[in-house]
Amino acid sequence: MCNYFQEQTKDSVRQIIFSSLFSPQGNKADDSRMSLLGKLVSMAVAVCRIPVLECAASWLQRTPVVYCVRLAKALVDDYCCLVPGSIQTLKQIFSASPRFCCQFITSVTALYDLSSDDLIPPMDLLEMIVTWIFEDTRLILITFLNTPIAANLPIGFLELTPLVGLIRWCVKAPLAYKRRKKPPLSNGHVSNKVTKEPGVGMDRDSHLLYSKLHLSVLQVLMTLQLHLTEKNLYGRLGLVLFDHMVPLVEEINRLADELNPLNASQEIELSLDRLAQALQVAMASGALLCTRDDLRTLCSRLPHNNLLQLVISGPVQQSPHAALPPGFYPHIHTPPLGYGAVPAHPAAHPALPTHPGHTFISGVTFPFRPIR
Repeated sequence: MCNYFQEQTKDSVRQIIFSSLFSPQGNKADDSRMSLLGKLVSMAVAVCRIPVLECAASWLQRTPVVYCVRLAKALVDDYCCLVPGSIQTLKQIFSASPRFCCQFITSVTALYDLSSDDLIPPMDLLEMIVTWIFEDTRLILITFLNTPIAANLPIGFLELTPLVGLIRWCVKAPLAYKRRKKPPLSNGHVSNKVTKEPGVGMDRDSHLLYSKLHLSVLQVLMTLQLHLTEKNLYGRLGLVLFDHMVPLVEEINRLADELNPLNASQEIELSLDRLAQALQVAMASGALLCTRDDLRTLCSRLPHNNLLQLVISGPVQQSPHAALPPGFYPHIHTPPLGYGAVPAHPAAHPALPTHPGHTFISGVTFPFRPIR
């Protein structure tokens, strides 16, 4: 079968036959159909059969997500679990079929949603995906850029991009790995001792991988305004749906409550910092279509975070000024929620000397807080 698809010269014929063979029919034969599909695509990865991978990419795009994650699970089992080191074979298809890689990433992020310890992506899989995206961030947008798109997307299928799933990974990872550090004891209680077993808890390698992934996601989000405008979809199509942010925020809130805030303060802060950065960049680029009021309502129950408060407060539109005194900088944000505006200070204390305003000096650099 693999050789047939390889030798078929007409792509349209390949696609029709592939779809006829493997499209779910809602009957008992679907299990056998999915088993055969998993073996076929796994073999195509092993021997680098590009026509089969391209057919699989199209299949993933038009098949309900419940079947897509089954194919993704079969490939992860074959190349990340069964044979150590075989992930290198899967990694090499990046240059052979980027479209399949994009759809595979979308499926994997739907499969591993970090809702439990079993649904944290394997380390080899995480490293491979981060390497792919960090090498070429455009990989995330291949399906979106090469597909005719309507403003209303079908429900129950894979997203056009893996952006939502990758944001979920970056935001939830600090809390999910912290949760995994404390396995339950036989009596049902939670141990306060941090386990020293290899691979348990977020080690330095995992932390760096998620940081690199978060940076890449933000870089992709910053490019979306141009792409959406070119497709005449700016303001009409949200690639990061607000409805998908709602369960993400609820999961963060639940994890923060589940973990002892005294023992997980750094992880909670990092998670909320990443959420705030993703929300701000997504809104600024037109990928997330919602109002600041929507964000305030959504994030009202989350633990306090300075950066998140700035994001949901939003910029203030300044009235035009004829002239501003030297050294005056208008406020760019309203006060964070829960904090009132600071009243104007009364006249300068008579016993204290007044100081001239600081003038702006060009060429002077200022420290900044790096993206974490």
